Amino acid sequence: MWWVLGVVTGLLVLFCCLDVWYFLRVAAVVLWAWFQPPVWDVTAEQVLTGRVTPRDIDMCHMNNARYLRECDFARFSLYTRNGVFKAVRALGASMVVGATTIRYRRALCIGEGYELRSRIVTWDDKAFFLEQRFVSTKDGLVCAVMYCKQSVIRSSPDKIMQHLCKRKVECPEFPEDLQHWVNFISASSQALRAESGLEEKNK
Repeated sequence: MWWVLGVVTGLLVLFCCLDVWYFLRVAAVVLWAWFQPPVWDVTAEQVLTGRVTPRDIDMCHMNNARYLRECDFARFSLYTRNGVFKAVRALGASMVVGATTIRYRRALCIGEGYELRSRIVTWDDKAFFLEQRFVSTKDGLVCAVMYCKQSVIRSSPDKIMQHLCKRKVECPEFPEDLQHWVNFISASSQALRAESGLEEKNK
């Protein structure tokens, strides 16, 4: 009886201190992607399907934060199948989200199915830039679009691509709308550095 009480108490503490379901979902997504056929084209679009459940909603439509959470899982799947995660580990690097922006066009309602379409659009010397679209399976409408800057630490996107493709890979051109967003990020960084006095210290 005491060991049962100990296990229950341990689980309660674990669920109170950590978002356990998030980590379980990540493990399930990566495991599922691992057993899927690999995607040799690193920039190819990959699709995950989903449906809005009662746990996802506020006011009968999908909560804004849930879109970002689902995008997390889709990127885990994307990087597992196209080999980016494997290359990152081989190079001793890591990746973090440097910036995101999302545009909501129409609410996804409870019970509505959708496709989450993710792809690497382009990259620069420090980060990959991805587009992720929520497309309703009801009428094909793009309900939300997210851009994500995935910063590479202790390596570079060029080195990752060369490791994957065994050759130098030309960087695709930045689409105009994405370039506007990148310019905004750069301007914001410069303004914050000036505000904190970092630019003066670096002179």
